[in-house]
Amino acid sequence: MIYNSIIETIGNTPMIRLNRVAKDIKGEVLVKVEYFNPGNSMKDRMAIKMVEDAEKAGILKPGGTIIEGTSGNTGMGLALAAVAKGYKCIFTMADKQSKEKIDILKAVGAEVIVCPTNVAPEDPRSYYSVARKLNADIPNSFYPNQYDNMSNTAAHYETTGPEIWKDTDGKITHYAAGVGTGGSMCGTATYLKEQNPNIVTVGIDTYGSVFKKYKETGVFDEKEVYPYLTEGIGEDILPKNVNFDVIDHFIKVTDKDAAVMTRRLAREEGLFIGWSCGAAVHGALEWARENLKEGDQMVVILPDHGTRYLGKVYNDDWMRNHGFLEDKSYATARDIISKRPSDYSLIAVKKSDAVREAIALMNKTSVSQIPVLDGGEVVGSVTDTKLLSKIIENPVLKDAHVSDVMEDSMTFVAGDSTLDVLSSMIEKEKAVLVRDANGNIHIITKHDILEAFTN
Repeated sequence: MIYNSIIETIGNTPMIRLNRVAKDIKGEVLVKVEYFNPGNSMKDRMAIKMVEDAEKAGILKPGGTIIEGTSGNTGMGLALAAVAKGYKCIFTMADKQSKEKIDILKAVGAEVIVCPTNVAPEDPRSYYSVARKLNADIPNSFYPNQYDNMSNTAAHYETTGPEIWKDTDGKITHYAAGVGTGGSMCGTATYLKEQNPNIVTVGIDTYGSVFKKYKETGVFDEKEVYPYLTEGIGEDILPKNVNFDVIDHFIKVTDKDAAVMTRRLAREEGLFIGWSCGAAVHGALEWARENLKEGDQMVVILPDHGTRYLGKVYNDDWMRNHGFLEDKSYATARDIISKRPSDYSLIAVKKSDAVREAIALMNKTSVSQIPVLDGGEVVGSVTDTKLLSKIIENPVLKDAHVSDVMEDSMTFVAGDSTLDVLSSMIEKEKAVLVRDANGNIHIITKHDILEAFTN
């Protein structure tokens, strides 16, 4: 087949089954590999949609200039559209983006302006603000604004969703994707849920981003916002393309876990993909371990190609300098639980138990926090400090059921989570939970981590 230009080759990317990294998962995990697009990322889809919709609306005219704030991949898609259609391009980027991304954009004729990362979105130095000002100053220019331009969502509703539905013969039960601008997650999820409302969608977020807490509480908490390294997911704003109604769950992934999984996918699956792809797979598998059943089928979007990250996650020195590479002796959650006696059993209470029974168990075992079970599944937790404050406030609660006083469940972590990751999670939350090879649940506390550091 002969195409008229490179932009006609966008879409219809392959679906590939994960084997080694998903061998412990019940059900099937497939990945949609978007680096087969001509610009090596899924952003090609929405880039051409935004340009063509702007042309139809008369916003983008011949000889015009496309100006956009980008983490790199959207810029590449827009640059390809500009080359095919005869436009100029100016892109603003945060200085955390890889040098490869900047060089690639320059190679296709774009002008790139690098802006500081650690400034508020409304700061005139931010890459959002600089792009908007350039658009205001340059005649006959078009600012796509991928965050709030609903053509972004429409592109994935019209292409990515239907492709996944067709490629899985409608058997897909779960869809997982990183959430940045929100277009690929929400456009695809909307289409899939229209075909089958029972499809479960999982958004992958990063620590330092506001999405997960906003979804769960409806609160935009500025304390959640802090610098992170992973490129392409998470935000310190709420883009209009993020439709929380079609995202059932969020799971956060650390920079390190994302980077390590990115390298694993290259070495164990032959998928030479980008950093946010590693985040998406790590988060999806972590969620799948607890929720996927035999016969289920999960599809995970892999947004881009590894060439953008040769100087970062695929560079041993960079990984080591950031503490992302350790020797084999560096302890993990799996190492911690492997040293426990064979007759270990989780100290827990049932949600139907009386509060006084939970207190007695905590006193007897000298533990300060315990999981709450319902039919063998973890549904909550009880901690001594919160329990004490509740009983002081309302003494009759000691005769209530555990379900009346329990808090949120402790977080499950992957067995290969290292001590620094475990420590950061426990610092922010409670103890964490992990399953051993036999599916038994173990609790890991601060004491366990301190002991692992000293042994």
